[in-house]
Amino acid sequence: MSDVFHTPPSVDPRLLEVLVCPITRGRLTYDRERQELVSKGAKLAFPIRDGVPIMLPEEARALD
Repeated sequence: MSDVFHTPPSVDPRLLEVLVCPITRGRLTYDRERQELVSKGAKLAFPIRDGVPIMLPEEARALD
């Protein structure tokens, strides 16, 4: 039996190498626990849903 439902989705590391913040064009860091890509420059965290980064500013969470 597959553990697909028990394992959080991960992002392909090759994808992380090419993705940049859509606002600042700066580097993103991967927060595995929250399943987000974080842009420190824009102070936003972009969600990852089902292994797919959602890079829309209106979908991002503001960082404090």
